[in-house]
Amino acid sequence: MKKLIDGYFRLLGLLMVLCLVTMVILVFGNVVLRYGFNSGITSSEEVSRWLFVWLVFLGSIVALRHRQHLGVEVVVRRLPVFGQKLCLIVSQLLMLATLWLFLSGSWEQTLINLNVEAPATGWSMSIVYMVGIVFSVSAGAMVLWDLYRVLSGRIKDEELIMVTESEEKAELDALKRELAAAEGKQP
Repeated sequence: MKKLIDGYFRLLGLLMVLCLVTMVILVFGNVVLRYGFNSGITSSEEVSRWLFVWLVFLGSIVALRHRQHLGVEVVVRRLPVFGQKLCLIVSQLLMLATLWLFLSGSWEQTLINLNVEAPATGWSMSIVYMVGIVFSVSAGAMVLWDLYRVLSGRIKDEELIMVTESEEKAELDALKRELAAAEGKQP
């Protein structure tokens, strides 16, 4: 199962790279064509915009897996373990409710826009809204798994806070863990 999940996230990473590379090629190519040859790729702006939307949502899925989302932890960190667990359960339930709303809205928008053509490419506008379905299902599975781990008591106390207050604090905490691990290995 772990191999399957890791493979899924490698696929997401590959898709993110493809989105970014394609965006760069389209935008840069369009600039060169406009300034150098007085022409351009008509659909490059539209496709780049769609790829950016997909890139952001796929990146959010990966960030959720690696606990890289920013949040306010100052109050929760001061609570006892029971309070931290309770806050985590409430936040996970709120996230599930939000993801359900997002999934149902994305599903409806995908269906509504199945036969709507984009102005430049003529492709179905539902492509833009499909990423909401992918995001909601992927994030929902991760949130459900974390909720199961909390309710079954299989989560470690240090995992109860699933956000970080700032990127700098996350880097500092990682360095502290590395130093502690290095000191523990030395005689």
